[in-house]
Amino acid sequence: MHQVLEQIKNGLVVSCQALEDEPLHSSFIMGRMALAAKEGGAVGIRANSVSDIVEIKKQVDLPVIGIIKQVYGHHPVFITPTMKEIDALANSGAEIIATDATSRIRPNGSDLVTFYQGIREKYPHILLMADVSSVEEAIFADKLGFDIVGPTLYGYTEETKGLKIDDHNYSVIKQIVRHVKNAKVIAEGNVSTPEIARYVLDINVHAVVVGSAITRPQIITKKFVDAMK
Repeated sequence: MHQVLEQIKNGLVVSCQALEDEPLHSSFIMGRMALAAKEGGAVGIRANSVSDIVEIKKQVDLPVIGIIKQVYGHHPVFITPTMKEIDALANSGAEIIATDATSRIRPNGSDLVTFYQGIREKYPHILLMADVSSVEEAIFADKLGFDIVGPTLYGYTEETKGLKIDDHNYSVIKQIVRHVKNAKVIAEGNVSTPEIARYVLDINVHAVVVGSAITRPQIITKKFVDAMK
């Protein structure tokens, strides 16, 4: 467990994900994306779905933060929302499982405490990452016992819509680092430039996750196009 955390320390974890409606949606492509990330110096991969994780594991020997994005009706919690997704990830080869750890009720009606306790009873040794949207949620996840905490959902919930990790002189990540006592803090969510990645690493986060700025060519292209208009 601790060896995995040591492996990603002070490094870049690249999120290799493409949803069904995106041009690069393919486990084969995500495997190659992970290989390219490794060649560039990445120390870990974040991946969505068992099929992508299995393919990525064939291509690289890096630790994987696994998630399953599963939408249940109109429910807002969709990152590894129920035990069904936890079970699938536990058998996928992912070293770390990440889940929505906001204060929102999960699709099956359970709260975070009940969900977390259920995971720990079933899989006591697996590393768990809390994807949160606020400092308060980060502190709560840390007290619960999550191994890793990251503001992945900061800017993506109703209360935080549009906010970015570098707003107000990186206030949210600085506060999370200050208040989280036991879990490792990983910077994730809107780390859109190398300069932001460097800055948050100097704030004393354990590692940095970057996704869209590296692995979503349609978003990267649009940034250039918008800037040129």
